[in-house]
Amino acid sequence: MKSVLTLKNVKKTIKGKEIIKGISFSVSEGEVFGFLGPNGAGKTTTIRMIVGLTRISEGEIIVCGKSVKRDFEGSIRNIGAIVENPEMYKFLTGFQNLQQYARMHGGIKKEKINEVVELVGLEDRIHDKVKTYSLGMRQRLGLAQCLLHDPKLLILDEPTNGLDPAGIKEIRDHLRRLAREKRMSVVVSSHLLSEMELMCDRIAIIQNGELIDVQTVNDFVNPDRAAFEFETGPLGDAANWLRSEWQATITDIGFSVNAIREDIPGILRRLIEWNIDVYGVGTVSKTLEDRFLEVTTK
Repeated sequence: MKSVLTLKNVKKTIKGKEIIKGISFSVSEGEVFGFLGPNGAGKTTTIRMIVGLTRISEGEIIVCGKSVKRDFEGSIRNIGAIVENPEMYKFLTGFQNLQQYARMHGGIKKEKINEVVELVGLEDRIHDKVKTYSLGMRQRLGLAQCLLHDPKLLILDEPTNGLDPAGIKEIRDHLRRLAREKRMSVVVSSHLLSEMELMCDRIAIIQNGELIDVQTVNDFVNPDRAAFEFETGPLGDAANWLRSEWQATITDIGFSVNAIREDIPGILRRLIEWNIDVYGVGTVSKTLEDRFLEVTTK
């Protein structure tokens, strides 16, 4: 797949302290890429470097083949972004804000403004002044502004802040459709992990300025080693073997172990040798939140 965004060993140093410690990843065309990490991990600092709001100390950021360092105007032309909260002229209407942005960018027609207004669901309030908007409505207006110039890369820092569940689903569906139909690449930073699991193709986890992992959502949630839960009769002395050999957790109905699928027949054979009754074996599904907490609390 064609790479739209590439970070190569990017570092950020502030007052002698390395905040971002050499992170590298790429985002493909038409991909929704989740950027996750605890508060203070470096997500927003990294995003600010991508969009040119913070200087890169070391490394390279490439957007659509153009270097943010060496060709800032060429690279930023391909980006639409909301970093933290969208800022608007509150004394103007939503439509007037979009008109102002269109004039600044050039070449954006009224038909395009109407198209993005409909896309984000602001038709009923677009001619009201922004000072009357809720935070969620300002988020929608900010997204509309980002989309006016048809960017190749859309970067959204907490895009669902202030939205109700229906609004969150709408934004998620909009982003998936943009990626699918317009082949737009989307980078999303959010703390709503359940939404990220539904929205993203791949995720990157950053902690203390270091990139911990980059995987597809499916591979991250369903790793090679999974948790298996066994429903059994009384374990007796077999419990000691399970704890020592498999680091098993003994439960009210039996035990659970982390293993690969091929390990299960051997465990079952050994339990039969111990004359342990086995009533069932199943995998314990984990959410993105479960796996995120496992990775970031090690």
